[in-house]
Amino acid sequence: MRAGDIGREAVLSGWVANWRDHGGLAFIDLRDRTGLTQIVFRPEKDEQLHGRARELRSEFCVSVRGVVERRPPEMANPKLPTGQVELLAAEMQVHSESQTPPFSVASSEEVSMEVRLKNRFLDLRSPHMQRNLETRHRLMQTTRRYLDDEGFIEVETPFLTKSTPEGARDYLVPSRVSPGHFYALPQSPQLFKQLLMIGGMDRYFQIVKCFRDEDLRANRQPEFTQIDIEMSFVDEGDVMSLSEGLLARLMEEALHEPLKLPLPRIDYSESLADYGTDAPDLRFELRIRDISDVVRECGFRVFSGAVADGGQVRGLCLPEGARMPRSQVDGLVEWARQLGAGGLAWFKVREGRAQGGIAKFLSEGELQAIRERFEAEDGSLLLFVADRERVCNLALSHLRLRLAREFNLVRQGDHALCWVVGAPAFQQEEEGGPWTFVHHPFTAPCAEDVDKLESAPGEVGSRSYDIVMDGQEIGGGSIRVADAELQKRILGVLGYTDEEIEERFGFFIRALRYGPPPHGGIAFGFDRLVMTILGIDDLRETIAFPKTQRAVCLLTDAPSEVREVQLRELGIRLEG
Repeated sequence: MRAGDIGREAVLSGWVANWRDHGGLAFIDLRDRTGLTQIVFRPEKDEQLHGRARELRSEFCVSVRGVVERRPPEMANPKLPTGQVELLAAEMQVHSESQTPPFSVASSEEVSMEVRLKNRFLDLRSPHMQRNLETRHRLMQTTRRYLDDEGFIEVETPFLTKSTPEGARDYLVPSRVSPGHFYALPQSPQLFKQLLMIGGMDRYFQIVKCFRDEDLRANRQPEFTQIDIEMSFVDEGDVMSLSEGLLARLMEEALHEPLKLPLPRIDYSESLADYGTDAPDLRFELRIRDISDVVRECGFRVFSGAVADGGQVRGLCLPEGARMPRSQVDGLVEWARQLGAGGLAWFKVREGRAQGGIAKFLSEGELQAIRERFEAEDGSLLLFVADRERVCNLALSHLRLRLAREFNLVRQGDHALCWVVGAPAFQQEEEGGPWTFVHHPFTAPCAEDVDKLESAPGEVGSRSYDIVMDGQEIGGGSIRVADAELQKRILGVLGYTDEEIEERFGFFIRALRYGPPPHGGIAFGFDRLVMTILGIDDLRETIAFPKTQRAVCLLTDAPSEVREVQLRELGIRLEG
């Protein structure tokens, strides 16, 4: 209700947010999904109703009928959209009472997540959760409208399907009618959407639930929602252009801000070199720099030894970081050790000279070259890691983000998006180990690298593209393999025998022999996209009924044991 409603009769329904008894008058704030309105009960108008109002408590569910009045000037609340008006109660119905809530709904963000999830039905009444879920709804509807306007067809794909490699463990579902056989819940609709392209659907999308049995973090859940898109007769540019249009529409809907297009594109190797990660946060500078060539033969054996052993020496320069006390620097050194690095080397720049830390172990020429490499000015703090490339990337990428938080390098409300392109097709977890895929085994290799598939898999590039927002990968896709024999070769590189390929992928290989179109697509993690747009750190704030980081639903106590008779029907016997 607003000032324009003054004089109207209205019925408001919702929950009592709080109540106040001022002796002669009783007030309640009534809350529903649309906001908060003050209700006033005057004893001279209805003494019995006034008495009942004094018995109301938080979270009672009520409806009140009355006339909209203007609040006295001294009682107006400019912070509320409804702050100029109040409802003078004439009649009230109490639908249900409430026990004393375990926390205040209005300030549930201050309560532990465990308590909130156990009482999620109350937490959902909080303004911030309702705002988050409403934004999620609007972004979902905007997605559907945009893709419908672009000629896409929404097609539902199965949840009970066959286990195929997608990069994480499957959730398995036993079949009662086929004892000893199992379905898998889909990690993505990857093969089905490619089959839809082979089936001539041309442009497909789906807002779909997916499932991955993996270790959880703040930005992961065992079941999640993704915007799944596939297109025929396209190349990378077509998919990326469509995706940028969708993101621009979503940013406008949620933040009322234009998105500057086209988005920048960063090569995968450049992203690792400059940011230590393939999901760089571009809202602040702090680029990593390699000084291995400068210190290759220096007298500081930690550096020269790392380079001699095939490692690297790389670091960051924090402007104005020289004011950081030694105790804080030592804390960073210990923290780097916990990430697997041997530690952090450092020195500060004051009055044009390197001081403290390792400065005494390096020559003036080496120190000058390092300062020039980082463009370090007076007042800077330089931090270094000397180790294998993978360790350097892990430690420095995390250090970069930590420094940004502690020194407020990101302005609130800022967003930065980019594409990361040119990732390799294959990788090894350890040198000499088996080859695994970087994206998934249905990603097309670069045409010029196909001859290297068996001889040099590590040199094969992929036709993939990931989109990153504020240091979070919010989507990824690729041009797909559209040739049966090439698909079999790729699976062979990953260690599958001909028999295993037929057993696990035979249906898909057969489909690729019946005139597949060139096709590609992308999938956006919708939960993570909403989280990032809203500037939230925890994915669970954007999901109505999320799991904990142990994949447990505290509200329903799932997963839980089942009855013995259910297990017998499925032919399952528990051991241990």
